[in-house]
Amino acid sequence: MANQSSSSASIILCASFNQDNSCFAIGTRDGFRIFDSNTGKVFYERAIGAFSIVEMRYNSSLLAIVGAGEQASLSPRRLCLFNTMTGTALRELNFLTSILAVRVNRNRLVVVLQEKTYIYDSNSLVILDTIDTVANAKVFSGLCAFSPSLDSCYLAFPASTTKGSVLVYNVMELHSHCEIDAHRSPLAAIVLSSNGMYIATASEQGTLIRVHLVSQATKSYSFRRGTYPSTIYSLSFGPSTELPDILIATSSSGSIHVFFLGFILDQRSKRSSSLLGSMIPNSINDAFEPGYHDVLHNANPAGVKSYAMIRSIDKVASTSMSQVATAKACISIITYNGYFQEYSLSFDHLNEPLWSLEREFNLLTVVPDNINNS
Repeated sequence: MANQSSSSASIILCASFNQDNSCFAIGTRDGFRIFDSNTGKVFYERAIGAFSIVEMRYNSSLLAIVGAGEQASLSPRRLCLFNTMTGTALRELNFLTSILAVRVNRNRLVVVLQEKTYIYDSNSLVILDTIDTVANAKVFSGLCAFSPSLDSCYLAFPASTTKGSVLVYNVMELHSHCEIDAHRSPLAAIVLSSNGMYIATASEQGTLIRVHLVSQATKSYSFRRGTYPSTIYSLSFGPSTELPDILIATSSSGSIHVFFLGFILDQRSKRSSSLLGSMIPNSINDAFEPGYHDVLHNANPAGVKSYAMIRSIDKVASTSMSQVATAKACISIITYNGYFQEYSLSFDHLNEPLWSLEREFNLLTVVPDNINNS
């Protein structure tokens, strides 16, 4: 890995992937850039000032962008729907307080403020609902999770400032779906699977990661990330349309943690066939089992914020008689001191992982290729 200095940990102000992980965007104090995830090439950039939010709508030319407030023309209270093809604003929405997060899919636009969340029709921009939320500006400003699937389109956000409960809201049908009591301490990280079936949470302690089935809010798997507290920077499910094969987490320790969900269910199905297994609750059997957890230590500088995404999981054929590789995951990581990393992770039936750093580059020094810079 390149020698990444942690002294410039805030070079990047925001980072996000689009809904199919084919592109990603970063916002800096100079502007924003959009990259092709597969090639690492910059295919759009705009250098007009600092941006705290840049959200894409699939592979379209539409962006939802919010200024960081460092320039008078880029207010953090103004959401701009921007067309990259024309380089012009299509529409602007102004709010009384700063915008903390924005989420979008083909039918819905979600705008998160400190104590209110607004739901819009993303095509007409008609406001559909306003949700009163708890103060959401502590460790992770604008903490929320969104599943873009139109069939199970959920928004999740903290339901309490004193404990780790999460409210799951149906964005398409416009009603509260459930509330999950996930942790004793306030939440620090939340993610929904792309199909909206599963939700993973971490508290400010950062020692436990829990996964809940959204349709049955009390059902959960528990994983111990570590013994000592650590800030969880990001959580990401694998892109499976059913049960995600794996869940990854990045933290302030600089390590990448991988939790094997598919392996758990395989063991549960075997155990449930026995009389003893059927009598023991799953939460007791599965909590903190080390065989379900792998760590890549010192992947990033400690204390540097990072954002990870499992872009793909491919089933692969047998490579040898001794070790049968069953899948390979492509994991992309953006560090807020300005780097992109891509790891491949192979794991087999014995749950033995093999990490490989496939590429790494500085996000700010990539030369744009045949684009019109604005």
